[in-house]
Amino acid sequence: MSGRLQGKVALITGATAGIGLATARKFAAEGARVLLSGRNEAAGTAVAAALGGAFMAADLSAPESAARLVDWAEATAGRLDVLVNNAGILFQGDALACTDAQWDQTMLVNVTAVFRLSRAALGLLGRARGVIVNVASDWGLVAADAAVAYGTSKGAVVQLTRSMAKDHARQGVRVNAVCPGDTDTAMLRAEAGSEARMAALAAAIPLGRLGRPEDVAAAIAFLASDEASFITGAALAVDGGNSVV
Repeated sequence: MSGRLQGKVALITGATAGIGLATARKFAAEGARVLLSGRNEAAGTAVAAALGGAFMAADLSAPESAARLVDWAEATAGRLDVLVNNAGILFQGDALACTDAQWDQTMLVNVTAVFRLSRAALGLLGRARGVIVNVASDWGLVAADAAVAYGTSKGAVVQLTRSMAKDHARQGVRVNAVCPGDTDTAMLRAEAGSEARMAALAAAIPLGRLGRPEDVAAAIAFLASDEASFITGAALAVDGGNSVV
């Protein structure tokens, strides 16, 4: 039986761990050819080999990375149907604790790199009437404690999603975002620091558990598929009800 993404070519950033890795696996299972990017070349090469895809190491903070990745995707697969902007970083801290360097790096990786790669991919995506799915955060929808840079960056991703969705709808390019809540990834575990803190985070979520990377991957796959062909400009919360106000 063919999957929902059969015959599609998808470029996924931050694909060596967490949500990006789960998305790569989900897309491959749904029939897509996966082109993966990340900074860990050994891990990325292994994942790509296991999924029948390809991997290119890239530092998305470098201005030239966007064009290089899109050129590589075209040379490797001849087309691009889906771009998943998943790579991101997190610094904890309020405005007094956040340094200029942390603020600048957060905006560069979480917002500017998403803009650059999306812009670079629009030509290929326009030909394919393709899809961009940005990984934002529920902290881009509602405020969170001690996350001034991260929350601001993810709010910007939500607005970038809406702006590009409106601008490029006539090209047939759909642009949506998923907004995960606390998800059991290495990044969250590093921020939490203990199992007790992880349990407290889970208990605070209305559905009573942390998200799984697979939960977010399923939402991304839906938005990338033809089942979502009339959805653009959406910011889909995948957060167990955490952003309900």
